[in-house]
Amino acid sequence: MVASSFDSSDRSHSRILLVDDNRNGLVARKTVLEELGYHIVAVDQASEAWERFQREAFDLVITDYKMPRMSGLELIRRIREHSPGIPILLISGFADTLGLTEASTGADLVLQKSANEVQQMVRAVARLLKKKVAPKKPPTSARGASKTQASPKSKSKGV
Repeated sequence: MVASSFDSSDRSHSRILLVDDNRNGLVARKTVLEELGYHIVAVDQASEAWERFQREAFDLVITDYKMPRMSGLELIRRIREHSPGIPILLISGFADTLGLTEASTGADLVLQKSANEVQQMVRAVARLLKKKVAPKKPPTSARGASKTQASPKSKSKGV
């Protein structure tokens, strides 16, 4: 078990949306975070995560990068357009290989899946929930990914 300096009373009030199409990874991360006192909503599809995000309040989103039908990047883009201030942690086995960064993904933090992933995730979750995250816009490359969404200019006009 990994200890954290994050006050346990704060953890029990923190709702985290956890998204990964790999069932084993999803269950493992959920178990660790619940043992630390966080309230976890775990889903195995980004599209379901997006539906839940629109209906429910979350303090943090943790998402995988590569998933069928909707990628983690598309989920991040939608979340940023809807709620720019929510902290997002992207965890991927491709982070290093593809050069995924905070700037290129729109996430507040990008972690490579590894043997140290659980410890890094626990520290990252505590850090992201503690600090007030400045609202972020989706990365330029992700904004153009979906032509069905309103452009940033039209969004500001309420379209």
